[in-house]
Amino acid sequence: MDFNVKKLASGAGVFFTRAVQFTEEKLGQAEKTELDPHLENLITRADCTKNWTEKILRQTEVLLQPNPSARIEEFIYDKLEKKLPSRTTNAELLGQYMLDASNEFGQGTPYGSTLVTVGEYQKRLGSAEREFIQTSAATFLTPLRNFLEGDWRTISKERRLLENRRLDLDICKTRLKKAKQAEAKAAAAPDFQETRPRNYVLSASASALLSEEVDKAEHELRVAQTEFDRQAEVTRLLLEGISSTHLNHQRCLQDFAEAQATYYAQCHHYMHELQRELNKCVPGCANAVGTSYQSAACPDPVSAAFPSGPLSPGTTAPASSSSKPKTLAMEQTQLPITGTRKAKVLYDYDAHDSSELSLLADELITVYTVPGMDPDWLFGERGNEKGKVPVTYLELLS
Repeated sequence: MDFNVKKLASGAGVFFTRAVQFTEEKLGQAEKTELDPHLENLITRADCTKNWTEKILRQTEVLLQPNPSARIEEFIYDKLEKKLPSRTTNAELLGQYMLDASNEFGQGTPYGSTLVTVGEYQKRLGSAEREFIQTSAATFLTPLRNFLEGDWRTISKERRLLENRRLDLDICKTRLKKAKQAEAKAAAAPDFQETRPRNYVLSASASALLSEEVDKAEHELRVAQTEFDRQAEVTRLLLEGISSTHLNHQRCLQDFAEAQATYYAQCHHYMHELQRELNKCVPGCANAVGTSYQSAACPDPVSAAFPSGPLSPGTTAPASSSSKPKTLAMEQTQLPITGTRKAKVLYDYDAHDSSELSLLADELITVYTVPGMDPDWLFGERGNEKGKVPVTYLELLS
C-alpha cells in the first residue's frame, strides 16, 4: 500500500510538472522543442485522413440507411456484438402491399394482375438493395471502421506518449538551464567571504553542490532526449503506415463502386423487364372483358404508330400535335400514322446475329413494322443494310 501511494504521488508530481511546462509554453514563457518537419507533415496528413474517413463513413451510412432510428439500432447491436435482425427494405414492403392488394381486388382483373406484376418486381428491387447494403457494409464500411477503431487509436496513443516525452525533454532543458545559471551566478558573486577558512570551505561546498546539480540535470537531459528520439521514431513508423491505409481504402472504394454498379445494373434490368411485362398486358385485359376491350385499354404502342399494311385509298393520316420529336411512349396518340418512319438512335447497339442491325447513337434510320413481329422490335434500314432493331433504343420522329 505504501508503494502504491508513493507511485501515485510521483505520478501526480510528473503530471503537475508537465502541466506547468505546457502552460508556460502556451504563454510564451518557456521554450518548446519543435518536431521534425517530416514528422509534422506526417501528423498533418494523418489528421486529415482521420477527419475525412469519419465524414465519408458517416455519409455512406446515411446513404445506405437514411432512417436515423435504424442507424441507432444498428450501432447498439454492433456495440453489444449481437447479430442485427434482418430488416425488410422499403421496396420489398411496397411489393408485398401490392401483392396483398391484388388478392383483395382479384388477380384476374386488369388492375389486380398489374399489381401482381409490379409487386413482384418491387420485391426483386428490394432484394437487390439489401444485397447491395450488405456488400457495401462488408467491403467498405467495415474497413473504414477498423481503421478508426484500431489503427487510429494506436496512432493517437503513441502521439500522446510523444507529446509527454517532448514535455519531459523541455522540462529537463529548463532545469539544466536554471542549474547552469545558478552555478555561474555563484562563481561570479560568492555568498561567503573567502578570506576566512571556514567561509572558504562553505563556498567550496556550495559550488560542489551546484556542480553536482548541473551534472544531474545533464544526465536527465540525455535520458529524456533518448526517450524522445525513440518515441519519435515509433510514431513516425506508424504515421508512415497511413500510405498503406490509403491503398487499402482505395481498394475498398473500388469494391464499393463495383457494388453500386452491380446494384444499379440489376435495377435497370428489372425495370426494363417490368416495362416489357406491362407492355404485354394483353392477357390481363383479355381475361377481363375480351378482345374488344383489350384493343381499347391495352393498345400496342408499336402497332398504333406503325400499321402493318398500307393505308386504304382515301384515308388520310391525322395531323401531328407537335413538330418536335417524341419518345415511344407518346407515339400512340401524338404521332402521324405512316408505313415507314424516321427514327433517331438513342444508344449504341451491337447486333447479336445476322437478323439484327447494329446501331450507333445519334444516327437516323428508317423503321417500319412487319406482320407477326414482336412488338418490342422494329425493322430498320440504313442504306443497303437491313435488320431488326429494339424499340427501346429509338426515338421516333414526326
